Amino acid sequence: MDDKRGGRAVTWLPEARKRALGEPWRIAGLADGTRAKLQDWLIADVAPGRLIPWLPVAFGAGIILYFAAEHEPAWWAGLALTTAAALAATLLRARPVAFPAAVALAALAAGFTIATAKSRLVAHPVLTAPVFSAQLSGFVEVREERERSDRIVLRVHRMDASRPTEKLERVRLSVRKGTAPAIGAFVELRARLNPPLAPLRPGGYDFARDLYFQRIGASGFVLGAIRHATPPAPLDWRLRYASAIGGLRDGIDARIRAALAGDKGAIASALITGTRDAISAPVNDAMYVSSLGHVLSISGYHMAVVAGVVFFAIRAGLALIPAFANRYPIKKWAAAAALGMAAFYLLLSGAEVATQRAFIMTAIVLVGVICDRPALTLRTIAVAAFGVLLIAPEAVVHPSFQMSFAATLALVAAYERGLPWLSAVPETSLGMRVALWGGREFLGLVLASLVAGLATTLFAAYHFHRLAPYGLLSNLLAMPIVSVLVMPAGLVALVALPFGYDSTFWRLMGGGIDWMIAVALWVASLPGAVGRVQAFGAVSLLLASFGLVTVCLLRSPLRWGGAVLMLVAGLGAWQARQPDVLVSHDARMVAVRNPDGRLALMKTGQDDFTLREWLAADADARGPADDTLVQHIRCDGAGCTAPLQGGGVVALAQTAEALVDDCARALAVVTQRQAPPGCKALVIDRDVWRRYGAVALTRSADGFDIVFARPPGSDRPWAKAEQQSERTSPIPARDATPRREDIEAGDWSSQ
Repeated sequence: MDDKRGGRAVTWLPEARKRALGEPWRIAGLADGTRAKLQDWLIADVAPGRLIPWLPVAFGAGIILYFAAEHEPAWWAGLALTTAAALAATLLRARPVAFPAAVALAALAAGFTIATAKSRLVAHPVLTAPVFSAQLSGFVEVREERERSDRIVLRVHRMDASRPTEKLERVRLSVRKGTAPAIGAFVELRARLNPPLAPLRPGGYDFARDLYFQRIGASGFVLGAIRHATPPAPLDWRLRYASAIGGLRDGIDARIRAALAGDKGAIASALITGTRDAISAPVNDAMYVSSLGHVLSISGYHMAVVAGVVFFAIRAGLALIPAFANRYPIKKWAAAAALGMAAFYLLLSGAEVATQRAFIMTAIVLVGVICDRPALTLRTIAVAAFGVLLIAPEAVVHPSFQMSFAATLALVAAYERGLPWLSAVPETSLGMRVALWGGREFLGLVLASLVAGLATTLFAAYHFHRLAPYGLLSNLLAMPIVSVLVMPAGLVALVALPFGYDSTFWRLMGGGIDWMIAVALWVASLPGAVGRVQAFGAVSLLLASFGLVTVCLLRSPLRWGGAVLMLVAGLGAWQARQPDVLVSHDARMVAVRNPDGRLALMKTGQDDFTLREWLAADADARGPADDTLVQHIRCDGAGCTAPLQGGGVVALAQTAEALVDDCARALAVVTQRQAPPGCKALVIDRDVWRRYGAVALTRSADGFDIVFARPPGSDRPWAKAEQQSERTSPIPARDATPRREDIEAGDWSSQ
C-alpha cells in the first residue's frame, strides 16, 4: 500500500524490514520525529525495485578493485568469493538487511571475477624492451586514417627480431600517409617496435593497459616499404567480417570525401563511420574546447537520432496507407525497423564502448515499444551498464564509459524527477503559445546540456585537465542544426548511396557541419574558453562518482548527501598539490618547478606528447615550443641543472664528471645510466626509471615524497616487473659522494 506524506508516495515494506531499517536511528539516539522521518526516507529508497540500479554500481566497483590490485589476482580468488556471497544471499533471503548486503557483495565479487577472467582470456606476450628492427608478416586487422599518417594493427604470423624476444600476437604500427593496406591483407614489413606506452606521469592514464585488453603487445612504426604476400591460410571469419565492414566503411568514406573536402568530410565520416582521426588538429581542439567534442564520438545522441528518424519516417509513411494503419501494428513495425537500423549503425561505426551502451539502451526502449512497455528508466541504464561491463570490463576505467554513463544517468534521473512537465499539455494560453513556438524544446535542450555538462565536469577535469566554460552556449548554437540537418541528411545519404543519389545529401550535411565548425572555432576564441584544471587524485574522482550515483538513484532527501560528497571531492581536487619534479619514463626529460612556480624543462631528447601531458596536468597554457620552458636552466656538454622552488637545484647528469659534482651539490640527480651507490643526492637512475617508469617528486620537510607510475611491488600483465638489481631500495642511499674510479669502472665506462 502507499501512504501520502508531504505529497510524496511512500511504498511500505513488510513490518520486519521496517523494524530492521529503523534500528540504526534508535541506536543513534535521535528524537522520535527525526527518527521517524529518517526511517521513512530510508524505506522509500530501499522499496521494491529501488535497489536494482545499485547492482551494476557494485559490479563496477568490483572491476575497479581488480585494476587497483598490486599484482594479478589468482583466478580462483574472485570465483570463490562470488560463490560464497551468492550462497550467503540465498541463505539470508528472508533477512531484510542482510540479504541486500549479501547480494551487493556478490555483485562486487562478480565484477572482480569477470575482470580477472577477461585478463586471463586475452593473455598474450607484451614487449618489455625496444626492438630496433623486426621482420614481421601477418594480417592487417585494423586500418585507421589519421591527419598526418595512417595506422594499422597487424596480427603477427611470423616475427624475426634483432634481439631475442617472445613472438607477439598483435602490434600497432604507424605507416606513411596513404600507404596503409586494406583490412584482411597479408603483408610483410620491417618495423621498429616499442613496449606499450606506460603512464606519462604517476597517476596518469595507462595506455599499456588499454593495448593489453586489445591484445596488442607493442607499438611502433614501419621502416621501408610494405610488401603484399600470399597468405599462408584462408581468412578466418573474424577477418572476413572485419574486411567486409572495413570495405563498407572505406566505400562510404570515399563517397563522403568525394562530396566534402577537408574537415567537413572528416567530421561527416566520423559521424557516419566512426573514423575521426583525420580531423585537423585546430578544428579537433576547438571542438573539445567548446564542448562539442561529444558530437565526434558516436554515442546515445547519435543512436537516438538515427533510430528516431527511421522510426518516425516509417511510422508516418505507413500511416498514410489506411489499410495498414487500421489493421496492423505499424508502431511496432517502425520500432523493429529502427532497431535494425541501430544495429547496422553500431556495426558500421566500429562498436566502441559509448556506442555499445547507446545501442543497448536504444534496443531496450524499442523492444519496450514492441512489447507495449515503457522502458526509458534507471533500470534501462542498469541493464546497459551490465551489458557493457560483461563484454568489456576494462571499459570502467576509460573516460568514454565514465562520461557517457554519467551524462545518461543524470539526464534520466532529471527527467524522472523534474522534466516530465516539459511534455505535459499546456494549461494556459501563454503556455500553448510557448509550446507552439518551440519554447519547451529550447528549454529542454538548455536543461539537458546543463545537466549533462555538470555530470561530466569532474570526469573531464580528471582525464583531460580542462573544462568548457562556454559549453552550454556552443551546444545551444550547434546541436539544433546537428539534430535537424546534419544527422538526418547523413542518414538519407546512406539510404540514397546504393542508388547513386547521395552527393546532394552529403553536401547538405556539410552545410550543417560548416555551421558547427564555425561555432566551435568562435567559442574556442572567446576569452577564458579553456578552463584549465590541475591534475588530482583518483580518490576525488571515485568520491564524486559515488556522490553522483547517490544523487541520481536515491529519491528521498538523503540523496543530497551525494551532493555533499561531490562538493568534498571538488574541494579535494582543487587543493591537490602538484609535484615539484617530474621525470619521464626514460629519463630523457626532467621538469622542475622553478622559483616562479612554473615548470622548467631539462632534456636530452624531445617528447612533445609527454611534455603536453605534463603541462596540461599542471594547468599550464604553454606549448612544447615555448621559450620560457628553458628559463633558469643551465646546460653544458656534461648535463643540466635547474633551480628548485624553495632553494636547491636538480641536475640531469650525462657524464661521470657531472655525476660527481651533482652528487655533492644537488638535491636530486637524474641520469639515464646506472649510478653507483653512495650519492648524497636523491638519485633517479636507470634501475629506477626502467623498473618504475615515470617518477614524481614533491618536496617535504625531510627531502622528497616519491611517487612512481608503477609502484614498487606492482606486477600486472600489461606492465611486467623487470628483475630488480641488487639494490634493496628503489632509490639509492644518500651517505657519501661516489668515487670517480667507481663511476668510471661501472656503467659510465661505455660513454
